[in-house]
Amino acid sequence: MGFGVFIHRSDSIYDDSPAEQYQFPSQYLGRAQTCVGDWIIYYEPRKVAATRGYFAVAKVAQIIADPKAAGMFLALIEPGSYFDFINPVPFSGPHGVIERGVLNNEGQISGRAQAAVRPLSAADFNRITAIGLEEFAPELPRSDGPGEPLAALGCEDEGQSPFIFEQERERVTQLSSRIVRDRLFRRLVLQAYDKRCAVTGLKLINGRGRAEVDAAHIRPVEENGPDILSNGIALSGTAHWMFDRGLISLSDELDILVSRQANDPESIRGLINKTGQAIVPSRKFERPHPRFLQWHREHCFKH
Repeated sequence: MGFGVFIHRSDSIYDDSPAEQYQFPSQYLGRAQTCVGDWIIYYEPRKVAATRGYFAVAKVAQIIADPKAAGMFLALIEPGSYFDFINPVPFSGPHGVIERGVLNNEGQISGRAQAAVRPLSAADFNRITAIGLEEFAPELPRSDGPGEPLAALGCEDEGQSPFIFEQERERVTQLSSRIVRDRLFRRLVLQAYDKRCAVTGLKLINGRGRAEVDAAHIRPVEENGPDILSNGIALSGTAHWMFDRGLISLSDELDILVSRQANDPESIRGLINKTGQAIVPSRKFERPHPRFLQWHREHCFKH
């Protein structure tokens, strides 16, 4: 087992779905196999417009031959392991390249930096994930869970300690922690939506900086929904309640749908922002993905 880097472009020609699978040619099979059972970091090349750099982490469950494409293989991602960084990490920082393993003996960038699949040292993995998951200004939770002590959330009163890894194995443990992932997912979604409810359009923040909106999973974690930004949406408390109970949903074009089974559909429509469409981030990869919206309409929405 070992850490690795998988290069993925948002405009990739490969059959990639970063939270589920990564397609690659046979020349990278040996390198990919060394990552089975361990974590990889996704990287988008600098030549891609508005590149995200190192943008996510995931765990490789197994490697299989692609049944649909001869000579190609699939790295299957362990369900629930994928997580988008809250801070995209650039290839180079103030002190040089972040991934030191791409340097040759003279300290110059070598051809290894072009490899779509490459090994990653524990030191580089720690460095990249520490930057990618650092909470410079922690998001305060909308409310503390019933019976859940503040200390369990890593916070005290309305503040919370930053997400800090101290060593390699602790870092991996944190990446698997539901409490930590929920906290970071909230930060990720609220950051993308500017703390604004996608349904009502309201942006309400109290005097101590606590945002009123929730970070909702479109396909719930309990139903194998991944912690990927395109499976998230910022919703106010009432909108979140209606979304979870299938009284509202979204079309693939992001039109807000109101269930015909709602007892007061006109009042619900009165809560919806005037456009009738969900207010979502401008960047396509941050918006709700049609695959997750379809799941919500088929399994939650009361038609």
